[in-house]
Amino acid sequence: MRRGLTYRSDTGDLAVPVTVHAPLKGEHDWSCAYEIGWPDGTHRGHGYGIDATQAMLLALKAIGADIYTSDFHRAGRLRWLEQGDGYGFPVPSAIRHLLIGGDAEAEG
Repeated sequence: MRRGLTYRSDTGDLAVPVTVHAPLKGEHDWSCAYEIGWPDGTHRGHGYGIDATQAMLLALKAIGADIYTSDFHRAGRLRWLEQGDGYGFPVPSAIRHLLIGGDAEAEG
């Protein structure tokens, strides 16, 4: 699955694609790979879980954490639908204070 974020640079809008791959069963657990296509390079990560659902949920939370702790978010130039309305990804409870817009309302 894929979600498109946008970063407003000094020279114009840049696409920031977020891709979540289908969970894969390993020998002892499941993994769910994801990629964030930041303007300065692609970041790759995984969520791991006892089953496919847990692996995907943890991957989605890792994406949310990566986004909300990024320099791109801190610059205030990253958006999904509307500027300042959040990105639609869950985050770990330790960083919920960073949520903005609809994300903050949904997690509140």
